Amino acid sequence: MSEEKELTMADMEEQINASMVNYHIGDMVHGIVAGIENYVVYVDIGSYMQGIILPAELSDDPSFSMIDDIKIGDEIDGVVTMEDDGNGNLVLSRKQAVQINAWDELKEGKENETVYSVKVSKAVKGGVIAYLNGIRGFIPVSRLAIKRVSDSEKEEYVGKNIDVIIADADDEKKNLILSARELEEKKAKDAYDKKLAAVHVGMVTKGIVESIKPFGCFVNIGDGLSGLVHISQISQKRLKKPSEVLTVGDTVRAVVLNTKDNRISLSIKALLNDSQADEEEDVAEEPAE
Repeated sequence: MSEEKELTMADMEEQINASMVNYHIGDMVHGIVAGIENYVVYVDIGSYMQGIILPAELSDDPSFSMIDDIKIGDEIDGVVTMEDDGNGNLVLSRKQAVQINAWDELKEGKENETVYSVKVSKAVKGGVIAYLNGIRGFIPVSRLAIKRVSDSEKEEYVGKNIDVIIADADDEKKNLILSARELEEKKAKDAYDKKLAAVHVGMVTKGIVESIKPFGCFVNIGDGLSGLVHISQISQKRLKKPSEVLTVGDTVRAVVLNTKDNRISLSIKALLNDSQADEEEDVAEEPAE
């Protein structure tokens, strides 16, 4: 019983000492939202003084809503901007506290390659703006997507939520660069790798000749996959150039030779039977007109 009484007295002494703390401009204060009235947030900081946060000091984020984002009972941080407003209140800035706390989190997020979902608030010269943890972030047009995004197309991103990673977070320069491109590239690579995993050596496939090069031709075998048929694997006769027997748009059958280095190598020649080979020889012997 006596021990319980001593603990209670110690707690009371701690609370009294805390309530007598003098705060100074620039101090970080932690408290509980005690009330919201006339757009002013009242904060219980465990002191003989009460903290207040004026609307202009809540957030720089245009998507911030006092109704949705601040609730009575929420824990909240604020930086002291005035030691006494004349009514015994400690004037606090939530947005300054958000910035101080946010930069450490953003640096850690950059190191961990954390993925964030952000809402694009507006388009500006060279890119778009999105806020992350209350900090204004810039997404250059070159980092919005894998494909090239024009100045007119970037307007289409305004109001949309996109996934990004942090490309750079410099608190001294207040410079936050975000990027969506790397995530799209990773998704595209993962999707390609999954499709490629279904392709195996010896598999026979059908495709369309999509381009012809001096060293061979590329064949679209569907599902976003293309394979190279080297000039030596096009025909059983020796070719000077692939266009001697192939044209863009031709439908061909080919067998998969390998998928090394995430590249598909095909052979048309391997599926040619003797009669087809003889026909090729006959065509080759016909004089050119």
